[in-house]
Amino acid sequence: MTNISQTQTYRAPNNLPELLAQRVNIMPQKSFLFSEADGRKFSYEEFMRAVNGAARLLASHGAVRGDVVSLLLPNSAEYIIAYFACWQLGAIAGPINSLLKAQEIGFVISDSEAKVLLVHSDFLSTINSVRSELTSLKTVIQFDDEKKASKEFLEEGISHDEKLPEVDIDTEAEAIIIYTSGTSGKPKGCLLTHGNLIANARQISQWLGFTKDDRLLTIMPLFHMNAVSVTTMSALYAGGSTVVSPKFSASRFWQIISDYEITSFGSVATMLSMLLTTYPDGVPKGLKTEQLRFAMCGSAPVPAEVMKCFEETFNCLVIEGYGLSESTCRSTFNPPDERRRPGSCGKPIGNEMRVVDDDDKEVADGQLGEIVLRGENILKGYHRNPAATATAFRNGWFHTGDVGYRDAEGFFFIVDRKSDMIIRGGENIYPREIDEVLYQHPAVAAAATIGVPDQLYGEEVAAFIVLKEGGEATEQEIIAFCRGRLADYKCPKTVRFVEEIPKGPTGKLLKRELRESTD
Repeated sequence: MTNISQTQTYRAPNNLPELLAQRVNIMPQKSFLFSEADGRKFSYEEFMRAVNGAARLLASHGAVRGDVVSLLLPNSAEYIIAYFACWQLGAIAGPINSLLKAQEIGFVISDSEAKVLLVHSDFLSTINSVRSELTSLKTVIQFDDEKKASKEFLEEGISHDEKLPEVDIDTEAEAIIIYTSGTSGKPKGCLLTHGNLIANARQISQWLGFTKDDRLLTIMPLFHMNAVSVTTMSALYAGGSTVVSPKFSASRFWQIISDYEITSFGSVATMLSMLLTTYPDGVPKGLKTEQLRFAMCGSAPVPAEVMKCFEETFNCLVIEGYGLSESTCRSTFNPPDERRRPGSCGKPIGNEMRVVDDDDKEVADGQLGEIVLRGENILKGYHRNPAATATAFRNGWFHTGDVGYRDAEGFFFIVDRKSDMIIRGGENIYPREIDEVLYQHPAVAAAATIGVPDQLYGEEVAAFIVLKEGGEATEQEIIAFCRGRLADYKCPKTVRFVEEIPKGPTGKLLKRELRESTD
């Protein structure tokens, strides 16, 4: 397989519309976007036509360069079309987590100062319940079906061939405002530029060797950067294809991989665990999966036992990576071959990465410290939050708040969130290490460790566990299991058995909710 940039005269695009136009010029009839929900298919040329139609619709409602257009949509072809329609106008796409409550959605729209909202009918009642509070919002457009929206637009007497406004979009122009999960305090709006998105798409596609022959599955939610960067923009950059699915379904997953001849997919550890539970004997017979190269996994670390079992059961490599919304998405990936290092988040794929102490001095290999980043994929800043921007960009590096280390070969390991660290009697304890041990217990399906207040030690270790179906274990048994594998001070003092561990839409553990349940 050959990369598109190796076979065509190539000029680095300045913005996202230019990147799309390059692909249309080179391969207009090549299939780019597949809608798994209804079987629709868009060539690059057809996709551009749909994008331009949606852009004219936005323009007719007053959207202009620099405006924020909020997007409240399910995973769909329309979502990807909506992103590019914003960018065609020089507008800023504002994806909204559709799992949020009405007041949370209202905060994101208001804080981003969105002028226009593209919304699916499923979410109209939610918007209507807070509409009076959304003072910046001028227009709400129902966007269930791009063709129907375009048809209604044409019926208003505006020509489909009418030229779009000419806008000058440079690499530093803002393309997306995406809100962090808000695990501590109010969510912050990350401002990502056209240059950020193009850089990360290039970094990911080149590191993983994506080409025009790759077909990626977009099954992660498109209101997060994982789905945008890893399986959509990277596919576009490589001249490949993407298949968008409404949501992850373990029971249908391998059929989709077979039907669409998927070569790679984005995932989180939770998905891999669910697939193992649903298909303990491997991929069902008769399905075509030999073209599948690897699963890309991020957002939360993959427990070593889950990775090992997944690869043995499905004969599919798991390529771990690391990143944040603030780094557009991926900052590291393991090599997609035998050089990969299970348990590591890999090596930097294009940005600079260091491990520093509390004085921002780089530490030696093997020593723990905070991960800091610098490069062309790092966000421009936080919207209307200069204090948070200044705090994050200390000494010219973006401070992630993640604790990790680099080994002698340059592989990075993320130990835990700095904010999740437990300090027990002056000893630093990283929950990830305890979680890895808990996952090794044969009765444990899922586990999460947090720190809880303790009068004597300041904090004590508490574990939350979901047992496998039919699995049995007692609190004492779990604690004894840990004591055989961990220093005593790291072992849980209490174990609580729960039906599920709360997770965000990207699989990130919501440890704040666990802490609240102990109050």
